[in-house]
Amino acid sequence: MSATMQVTNRWAWVRRQETLLLVLVPAVIAVNLSLSPYVLQIDNLVNVFVTSIEESVIALTMTFIIISGEIDLSVAAVLALCACAFGWLYQNGVSTPLAIVLTLGLGALCGAFNGMWIAYLGLPSLAVTLAGLIGYRGLAYAILEDKSVESFPDWFTASGQNNIPGLPFPPTLLLFVGLFIVVFVVLHYSAFGRYIYAIGNNKEASHFAGVKVRRIKWTLFTISGLMAALAGLMFAARFGSVRADDANGGELDIITMVVFGGVSIFGGSGSLVGVGLSILIVLSLRNGMTLASMDGSVQTSVIGGLLVLSLLLPNVFHDARLTWRRLRHVPIVLARKEEIGPAKTSPPNPLSTS
Repeated sequence: MSATMQVTNRWAWVRRQETLLLVLVPAVIAVNLSLSPYVLQIDNLVNVFVTSIEESVIALTMTFIIISGEIDLSVAAVLALCACAFGWLYQNGVSTPLAIVLTLGLGALCGAFNGMWIAYLGLPSLAVTLAGLIGYRGLAYAILEDKSVESFPDWFTASGQNNIPGLPFPPTLLLFVGLFIVVFVVLHYSAFGRYIYAIGNNKEASHFAGVKVRRIKWTLFTISGLMAALAGLMFAARFGSVRADDANGGELDIITMVVFGGVSIFGGSGSLVGVGLSILIVLSLRNGMTLASMDGSVQTSVIGGLLVLSLLLPNVFHDARLTWRRLRHVPIVLARKEEIGPAKTSPPNPLSTS
């Protein structure tokens, strides 16, 4: 390997999204510390995660969806629908454990319905899940209208509001950590995870290689709906009440967490480590803006701007690298020529005349 290629590989980590995120984490914390000296207290650190724990949970499976080359805009609406369905079931006398099981089943059914149109009928996921966003949110309003359901059992609300005995955080945070580990292992160390990357890179080639593309995509959307239902239950436990407008606009934060974490919106690349760092940054930004008494609409605008930057910056950096190479006149072909050596020239012909 030539010296030029060795230097390129040695410094390849600098261009990784995870490196940028590692630099941004202390920068965001430093800004927050300038707003409040209590940022690094354990109660505030736990609160940073707990206040958006539902979105963080959905972001894990959204990573699967986007790496596979698709997107799911309906997750927040499924969360609201499942939370309202759980409240309606409990209000009408269904036991809480049975209502939880039925709610999880409803979320999986919503995801499977989306996946059927996308995987087996070939419709674009953007259009299908946008319709799902409208339809599932409408069903949530049809169930509860503008009312709310409250007074859930103490053991249920305690799982989202009370800390684990002897620990400074509630069970939902421990659940998120467990899910993160499971998703990390599946995505990076299993055949199923490799299939997801392959589908995102080239769906047709994966199909001819024997990968069950349709089945895997349908499974991913089913899991996405199931996870949104779980997030709806967590939402109900944390607030102790449910309404049809729960998590309104939450899909923006979720997609930002994933794309800003280095997952390509076109599919085929990204890592859960980057998504985890992105979740930390987005939630810390939210926390800092809250400490600065910024309005919720301003916070949403900032997160939206972050999403736009996360979509634009990779292309800008890529074009800048290509331009720099042209200006320096160091194409990759030169590195190959160094390995081969100088081209051999034929000796002069003594019979030729000048």
